[in-house]
Amino acid sequence: MKKLLNTLYVTTQGTYLAKDGECVVVKVNNEVRLRVPIHTLGGVVCFGQVSCSPFLLGFAAERGVNLSFLTEHGRFLARVHGPVAGNVLLRREQYRRADDNGQSAEVARAIVSAKIVNSRRVLQRAVRDHPDKIGMSAVVAEVSHLQNCAKRLKHPAELDVIRGIEGEAANRYFGVFDHLILAAEPEFRFIGRNRRPPLDRVNALLSFLYTLIEHDIRGALEGVGLDPAVGFLHRDRPSRYSLALDLMEEFRAFLGDRLVLSLINLGQVRKKDFEIQETGAVKLSDNARKTVLVTYQNRKQDEMMHPFLEEKVPVGLLFHVQAMLMARWLRGDLDGYPPFMWR
Repeated sequence: MKKLLNTLYVTTQGTYLAKDGECVVVKVNNEVRLRVPIHTLGGVVCFGQVSCSPFLLGFAAERGVNLSFLTEHGRFLARVHGPVAGNVLLRREQYRRADDNGQSAEVARAIVSAKIVNSRRVLQRAVRDHPDKIGMSAVVAEVSHLQNCAKRLKHPAELDVIRGIEGEAANRYFGVFDHLILAAEPEFRFIGRNRRPPLDRVNALLSFLYTLIEHDIRGALEGVGLDPAVGFLHRDRPSRYSLALDLMEEFRAFLGDRLVLSLINLGQVRKKDFEIQETGAVKLSDNARKTVLVTYQNRKQDEMMHPFLEEKVPVGLLFHVQAMLMARWLRGDLDGYPPFMWR
């Protein structure tokens, strides 16, 4: 099993990263703040005004450690990585199947089914854990509706039909998401999903966490030799990593949404931790980003039983496991792609 490695998140503005022997050195104002052995890292994510020496860029690429650059508030900018790994025959098979509408629909059906099941689990957990604090009737009704959506996906369907069911389920799920937010602060009320830019605090948290998850999934796909830009549910579009978005659907509710609810309901983020710009866009403050990053990194250390492998796996390796299962399906080792369904 692949070893769970750390991701180094650099958020302090003006930081400079350099190579020193076998280590990544983090400097602020020419003062060394941190020294990390390269073999302990799975990736480096830089937010805002963070620069790197060319020697570190080459060293990281040589060791298979990807460096990603995002804006200070989490919008993806660029990524530096070494040579593409994996067998070219695997990627050719990926392209062939992505061009086949029937094959694409089967993978999409599996992924959307998992997304709906995992979303339903989030609602069921809320009903179980907070029956006296949430709008029970509304949430229970949507649990039933999501179950119906999942049943409709038990039989083969065309891609457009699958996307329609996915959209319906997402609208119903987010329609009761506000019931799961137990914070008394009215600033954390949720009235619907919005993005690019997010216009409220909850959407700002969701978008930031989804960015982190997509980053990790893309690295996992590249690690097994797949092309993260060629997907099945999400179709080809310039500058979009469609396969990474496909796999992310399985993890939005299980990992991203649950973390957002925990951060808010446990008071780890407060209304003062966000900045509202003149355009109406809402951004996380520097302290809030650090809180989210630490919480996300800690969550990745937790272990759970993988439903297909039937063995305990750290949450941070689930992305790699699903990428590996996707590759095994493409190679013909599996009859179908088994998506991640939270139990």
